Amino acid sequence: MPSLRTVLLVLSLAAAPAAAQQPASYDLILRHGTLIDGTGAPRRQADIAITGDRIVRIGDLAKARGRTELDIRGLMVAPGFINLHSHASAAGLTTAANMLTQGVTTELMNADGQSPLDLVKQRASLQANGLALNIGTYIGFNSVWASVVGQTDRRPTAGEIDSMRVLVRRGMEAGAFGVSSGLDYKPGYFAKADEVVAVIEPARAWRTNFTNHDRLTPEHGYSSRVAMEETKDIAERAGLLPLFTHMKVQGKEQGTSGAVLAWMKESASRGRYIATDIYPYLAGQTSLTGLLIPGWAQDGGRAKMLERFKDPELRARIIRETDEAMTARLGGASGVTLVETQRELADVQKELGLTTGGEAVVRVLETGDPGMIARFGAEPDLIALMQYTGASIACDCGAVPPDERRIHPRFYGTFPRVLGHYVRELHAFTWEAAIRQMTGLPASTIGLVDRGFLAAGMIADVVVFDSATVIDHATYAKPAELSDGIRHVLVNGTFALKDGAPTGAKAGRALERSAHMPSRALREPGTRTFSATGRIATASGEVQLTFTVRQAGRGPITGQLRVQGADGAALVASTSYGLLQSGDKWLSVTGLARVGADPIERAFTIIVEEADPMAGGLETIVLKVLDMPELAGRLTDGKPRGK
Repeated sequence: MPSLRTVLLVLSLAAAPAAAQQPASYDLILRHGTLIDGTGAPRRQADIAITGDRIVRIGDLAKARGRTELDIRGLMVAPGFINLHSHASAAGLTTAANMLTQGVTTELMNADGQSPLDLVKQRASLQANGLALNIGTYIGFNSVWASVVGQTDRRPTAGEIDSMRVLVRRGMEAGAFGVSSGLDYKPGYFAKADEVVAVIEPARAWRTNFTNHDRLTPEHGYSSRVAMEETKDIAERAGLLPLFTHMKVQGKEQGTSGAVLAWMKESASRGRYIATDIYPYLAGQTSLTGLLIPGWAQDGGRAKMLERFKDPELRARIIRETDEAMTARLGGASGVTLVETQRELADVQKELGLTTGGEAVVRVLETGDPGMIARFGAEPDLIALMQYTGASIACDCGAVPPDERRIHPRFYGTFPRVLGHYVRELHAFTWEAAIRQMTGLPASTIGLVDRGFLAAGMIADVVVFDSATVIDHATYAKPAELSDGIRHVLVNGTFALKDGAPTGAKAGRALERSAHMPSRALREPGTRTFSATGRIATASGEVQLTFTVRQAGRGPITGQLRVQGADGAALVASTSYGLLQSGDKWLSVTGLARVGADPIERAFTIIVEEADPMAGGLETIVLKVLDMPELAGRLTDGKPRGK
C-alpha cells in the first residue's frame, strides 16, 4: 500500500496543470436564498456554492460562476431534514417521494428495538437497490433479546446476557448509530431494567444514544413520567445518552408537560442532558395488541394469547386490564380507530352489544391482529414538548411506495406541518428554532459530524422551501396526500427533488457511524479555543500536525490546520474553516484545505479526542480530507489544549 505522502504527491501533481488552465468554478450555485444554517443562528441572505457532494462556499458569490445556477430569491434554504425515527420500507427507499416532499434527506432506521442482527448485510442490500435519500441504522434491543431469550417472560442466564452483549457490540462495530428499544412492546417488555443495562452497556465506549419507546406499566398507573424516568435511568447507568422517542404526556397525565420539562431541564443543569424526538400529531399508529393487552397475556406469543382468551377466568381478567390500559393511556374506546377497516372501536363495541371496549378488543383480536390509530394527549402539551430545545422533530414514519397502505398522515406531512402550521400560522416556533430541531439537533444527537448544518466542508444535503406556502395536506381520511412548499432537495449534492417533483436520482448513501462521532447536546454559542501540536504516528509513517481554532459566540472561526511530512514539506494546509462543534473532551471542525501543491481546495473534517475511550483515554486525531486516505493516530509529543 502506498504511503500517505506518496498518495498526496501523486494527486497534487496530477491536478495542478489542469487547475492552472481553468478559472475557478463550482458545480452548483444557489443564489440569493435566505439561509438558515441549522445552528439556531439568525437567518441571513447568502449564496451557496456546491462542488461534488460538498458545500464549499457560503456568502456573496456574485463574481463566482457555477456550471448550474439557481436563483432561489424569496425562498429559504436549510440543511436537509434528519428523521431520527424511521419505519421506512426497502421498496420506499428507492423513490422516497413521501419523504423528499417533506424535505427529509436522512432517515435513521430500525426504530423501537426492531432490527436485523447483521447491519452490514442490511445496509448493503438497501444500497444495492438504490437509495433516494441517506439511511443510518440502529441495533435493536428487542431483536437482540428475542434472538436469545425468545418470546416468553423468563429471566436470561448469565451466558445469555453475555451472548446479547456480543450482539450489541457487533452492531456498534458495524456502524450502528445507537441502540434502539421498544420496552413497551413484547418481548422487550419482559426485560428487567438491570438486564437491559447489562445487555446494552457494551455500547458505552461508542458514547452513543439509547432511544426507547418508554414502557408504561399497570404497576405504575401507565405513567408517562415514570416511563421516562426508567429510560433515563437505563441509559445513564449504561453510559449512553437517553433519547425519549415520540415523547408525550398522555391519558390521565395530560396537562403535566410543564412539570415534565422542568424535571428534564433540572437534569440538564446537573450535566444529565436528555434528548427527545416528537411528531406534531395527537395520535399514533401501532399494534392493537402491543399497547393494550396486558404483558402476562402475551407471554409466549399470539398463539398462547389466544389460548388464554378461551379460558373464562383469564378472559375476564384480560378484558378488565385491557380496559384499564385503554382508559389510562387513551381515554377509553373512543380513542381507538382500527386501521384496516377505519372503524371506530366504540362503534364495533356498540354493534356487537358489548359492555366494554376491552371486550371489543379481545373480539377483534380473535379474528386478526389489526393496527390502530391511538389518540392521546392535548395540544398545549404537544406544543410545549415540541418547544423543548432538546426535542428533534421526527415522524415515526419513513419512506414508503405510493401503493403501500399507511393510514397515519405523519408519513406524508410531519415536517411541513411543523413549518406551515406551528411556525407560520401559530408562531409556536421561530423558523430558526424549527430548522435547528430538524437538522443540527438530530445530527448532534446521533453523532453526525458532516451533516445537519450549512457550512463549508459539510456534505451538501440541502432543502429549499417556500415559507409562504409550505404545508401538509395529509389527513386521517386521506393520509397519502403530498405536502406543498418544498421546492428543491439535494442529497449528497444531487437533486433528488426539483421544482417540487422527485427526479428519480438515487444519490443516497447507507451511512456508518464511527467511534469518533459521539452523541452530544447541540451547544449554545460561547468562546471556544483549542490547539493541538505534535507528531502523529500512522501506518505509513510519521507526520507533524499543527491545529489551532478559535470562535467567539457565532463569530467567524479562525485558526490553522497544517500537516507536514518528516522533511517539513506541507502535505495539508487549511484555507478556511466552516463549522466548529464541541462536546465533552471532543471537538470537530469542517473546512477547506489544499493538498500538497494542488491549488484546488478540498473539504476536510478533523476530529480531536482529548481522552479517546477507544485508545485507553489517550489523545487522538482523525483527519478526513476529500478523496484522501484517512489520517488517524495519537499525538506522540504534544497535548491538545482547549476550553
